[in-house]
Amino acid sequence: MIWTNDPNRLMLVAASAAAYGLVCLIPYLRERGRRLAAARAKAEAAAAPGWIVAYASQTGNAEALAGQTLATLRLAGIPAQLSELSDLQAEDLQRAERVLFLVSTYGEGDAPDGGAAFAGRLMTTPLPLPQLHYAVLALGDRAYHQFCGFGRALDGWLQAQGAQSLFPRIEVDRSADAAIGLWRQQLSHLAGTSDAPDWSAPSYQSWTLSERRLLNPGSAGAPVYHLELSQPGALKAADWQSGDLVQVSAPAEPDRPREYSIASIPADGRAHLLVRLHSHADGSHGVASGWLTQQAQVGEAVSLRLRAHRRFRLEGNASRRLILIGNGSGIAGLRGHLRARAHAGQGGNWLLFGERNSAHDFHYHEELEALRQRGLLDLDLAWSRDGGAERYVQDLLPARADKLRAWVAEGAAIYVCGSLDGMAAGVDAALAEALGLEALDALAATGRYRRDVY
Repeated sequence: MIWTNDPNRLMLVAASAAAYGLVCLIPYLRERGRRLAAARAKAEAAAAPGWIVAYASQTGNAEALAGQTLATLRLAGIPAQLSELSDLQAEDLQRAERVLFLVSTYGEGDAPDGGAAFAGRLMTTPLPLPQLHYAVLALGDRAYHQFCGFGRALDGWLQAQGAQSLFPRIEVDRSADAAIGLWRQQLSHLAGTSDAPDWSAPSYQSWTLSERRLLNPGSAGAPVYHLELSQPGALKAADWQSGDLVQVSAPAEPDRPREYSIASIPADGRAHLLVRLHSHADGSHGVASGWLTQQAQVGEAVSLRLRAHRRFRLEGNASRRLILIGNGSGIAGLRGHLRARAHAGQGGNWLLFGERNSAHDFHYHEELEALRQRGLLDLDLAWSRDGGAERYVQDLLPARADKLRAWVAEGAAIYVCGSLDGMAAGVDAALAEALGLEALDALAATGRYRRDVY
């Protein structure tokens, strides 16, 4: 290196060094500012707790309504903080003066994943809350016997602790607009404002049914169809992420949309759905599944809207190994993740899948085998009607416990998609046996154990 006393050169070197230092310093300052702001916000919340908006959501409806509730309070100048229910501690409830609970129910009366830890930790013991004023918005589905079971249980527990209800519990059947409108009306009254933000759901869009094919001809089970829907114009990566849902409005019931997992990614150019035809005892078909698989013609318009399902997205798990577990039409949500990973050339994917017969019910057989041949997929299968000890997907786990523990130890995330009855509980029990209940709870708390079950 040749040194020089040229002042211009020295100034250039100094300027370059200063610029480099500034580039390095800016991210540090931004992060430091973010942390200081978060610390100030936490200190302010502790000094003047204000209101808490707590949600427990399974597919995102309660979370979305909680966000709208928070916006209404803040518009009225009311200090409020948003919290997932399982993040609340006993001292949070004992310090708070007003808490608004927006909670869904999982299956027959259970807490959703976002509230299970709260239910197990707090709702099993006495906790005096005489100072607390609260309200409950309970989301449910009257198709289940324990309609809004968790919301009712939470309301009853709060009353037993001496908390005082601001107004009677409001129950919502499948996102019914009238009940949500009543919640909004009560909230506006409490906040002293009628100038609330728009709570209307995104409008439906007209998509085209471009393709439909039967995936399981000859199956002993109900017919399963692969549907492809297209929209005018090119799809963008921001339209949806793997793990998200669509809500389909069938002509006979525009007020009761049906939700389906999206089995594709925007790069595929179409939204793929996997729809099992539902039949009633009298031989009639389910409104949505019957229309989508039997009545709607290819080329016909389908009214649907995309809906983010943040609890089942990859997000922070995108760079991790994935253990994907599901059965039946649950392969749809898992296929979305596999296609996202394959599009990025990512391996480290392990699929455990169960159905009836290998000869008729191996949905997306060729596609999954191709991923395995490329080294992007480990694949284990269970067939309930083919005989053998491993009949159901949960039966696959005990013999693979060592591999399961090794993957989890290396940072893998677990995603479960499929039927609520039998499969979800069976898989949960098998995972708890293999990993330990505390370890499984820790995975759930950190977002590494996610479920989309129905």
